[in-house]
Amino acid sequence: MKEAEIRRLLAANLLCVFSVILTAVVPAFFWDGFTVLGTHLAWLCVCSVCVSTLNIILHLVLKPNLSPKRSSFAQKISRFLKCCIYFFMSCILFHAIIVLYGAPLIESVTETFLFAVLLSTFTTLQCLCVLGPNIQAWIRVFSKNGAMSIWESSLQITTMCSILGAWFGAFPIPLDWDRPWQVWPISCSLGATFGYVAGLIIAPLWIHWNRKQLTYKSR
Repeated sequence: MKEAEIRRLLAANLLCVFSVILTAVVPAFFWDGFTVLGTHLAWLCVCSVCVSTLNIILHLVLKPNLSPKRSSFAQKISRFLKCCIYFFMSCILFHAIIVLYGAPLIESVTETFLFAVLLSTFTTLQCLCVLGPNIQAWIRVFSKNGAMSIWESSLQITTMCSILGAWFGAFPIPLDWDRPWQVWPISCSLGATFGYVAGLIIAPLWIHWNRKQLTYKSR
């Protein structure tokens, strides 16, 4: 396994980490009263847009899933439209799952949907960038020993960390602490964000430590 590829992954992941940090800092210079907790819905939008934009740019620049086959313009448009549909379906699916796990059905619909968009940004968007709108490839990657590159291994780790972070973030909500960050969906979205950031840092380190065992044979 080439060390240069691991360094590229580390650099890309660190850029994503910095983008998340900047979404909590930079808007305050242009928006009076902007805080992650006080204007949480606005931060959810800013974070989702910035992380999505950076992931797409990194995908276009680094091309981790470069295929030897060249696609026509029509195929690229079709692929782009499929990705948009998959992302929107992911937001709806996450929204439904979150409601089934106890989020308000009628009240706080906007909050729940924006949280679903954030989760989709941390998980589905990465899958679309690395694997494209290929469900079979998604199933392969998230099966045991299914990754075929360090980018797919990183995808596994960051996706699972984001979902676990969101799940752990739900634990403080029912506690009678009367803290401002217990308001739905602040703790869950912060948990997902911390999980995503942790996954971005852990992934290249784990791959580096286990590089001798990771052969990534073609399937």
